[in-house]
Amino acid sequence: MLEAALLIDNAAVGAAGGETFERIDPVSHEVSTRASAASVDDAVRAANAAARAFPSWSATPPSERRELLNKAADLLERRTGDFVQAMIAETGSTASWGQFNCRLAASVLREAGAMASQVTGEVVPADKPGSFAMAVRQPCGVVFSMAPWNAPVILAARSVAMPLACGNTVVIKGSELCPRTHGLLGEVLNEAGLPKGCVNVIHSSPEKAPEIVEALIAHPAIRRVNFTGSTRVGRMIAEKAARHLKRCLLELGGKAPLIVLDDADIEAAVDAAVFGAFFNQGQICMSTERIVVDESVADAFVEKFRARADAIRAGDPRDPKCVLGAMITEQAAQRVKGLIDDAAMKGATLVTGGRQEGVFVDPAILDNVSPAMRIYHEESFGPVASIIRVNGDDEAVSVANDTEYGLAAAVFSRDVGRALTIAQRLETGICHINSATIHDEPQMPFGGVKSSGYGRFGGKAGIDEFTELRWITIQQGENRYPI
Repeated sequence: MLEAALLIDNAAVGAAGGETFERIDPVSHEVSTRASAASVDDAVRAANAAARAFPSWSATPPSERRELLNKAADLLERRTGDFVQAMIAETGSTASWGQFNCRLAASVLREAGAMASQVTGEVVPADKPGSFAMAVRQPCGVVFSMAPWNAPVILAARSVAMPLACGNTVVIKGSELCPRTHGLLGEVLNEAGLPKGCVNVIHSSPEKAPEIVEALIAHPAIRRVNFTGSTRVGRMIAEKAARHLKRCLLELGGKAPLIVLDDADIEAAVDAAVFGAFFNQGQICMSTERIVVDESVADAFVEKFRARADAIRAGDPRDPKCVLGAMITEQAAQRVKGLIDDAAMKGATLVTGGRQEGVFVDPAILDNVSPAMRIYHEESFGPVASIIRVNGDDEAVSVANDTEYGLAAAVFSRDVGRALTIAQRLETGICHINSATIHDEPQMPFGGVKSSGYGRFGGKAGIDEFTELRWITIQQGENRYPI
């Protein structure tokens, strides 16, 4: 059994009241992790530790911040085995997904380190004679970060890397579904040599999570909040942050469309659809939820897609040959099965798949999906792809935009100019032409619109999120005032 302590002021400690909670392995149903269950007082201690560390860390030279983040990236890669073990036990993911998480998370840390020297400003021409005016970016203070379970190493690293690179200190609230995985990231960052109190990790039982989140958002030292997770919880975070006038960055749910135009390379589109719809059991915010395909090529596309999906089965992630592991809980698997059954009952054709046994769901393809079905509107977050047939580009755009979400999208066409025109009409923060909806690079501005959230992780956009822009002037010569 794994253990997950709180990490406050660089020390692994239990909760002040001695409380713990358990995470159950979704596959074996045994206890995977026993974690310390923080109280509000523990959370406040973590925020206070981060506040004490901020003055020194914010004054640390950028080259030193870069060096420490690079060292953390090296340590993370060396401990890949520990992360993979924790991810399999806590989330039912495959070993390959865990390894990919570690590789990309290390890149996230290195890219953030490279950005430490890019926190710049500008000289702004002033109307006032003798005034030298500057717009300067400075660290904002303590950042409260919340990361989810589905890509736990990548998204936890993303939640803290740029804040640290900019000179902020951090309190991470780990997911109740993978406390050991998130705790490992805190261990790596502290082992890399970050000063005392720069990174603090707390865990909470599901029951106490709301009050702990509210207490941290209200804490006077917390100046920024970032959350990656469901739109339902994101709305709550935004409301709490607004009450305290705290800026937040929200990366929430998605209902990514993959548009296949009549001139698309069908083989390439199928490759992208298989990866986008089924990778990590469809439990990725960018997963391909809807395949919007021109009716002139729909039959050919569906047949090739079916053949590929038929070859994939969900299984035990501890099997080295497993490519599709478990869903996070049996309740999540049952919900996906319910969406499939609802669509079939209302006229959709179940082309293949849909078997659900416990936490395992085989890849499913639904054809002729319509707005009358729940799966047309709801994020499935499972290995199921909905085929929606359309006639022409305008209808494809209309259907793709017919959702409350707006995170990622993809367009397949041999005419790149045509595809670019469609991409520009889509209401999403991200769009890929002739590539899958799932794609991430640390230096890119990552985020969505509509109910997929607001703000951007990555690159210079991330610097904007985690710094304060200040106006500073130096006056030379005589000032003349009206009174």
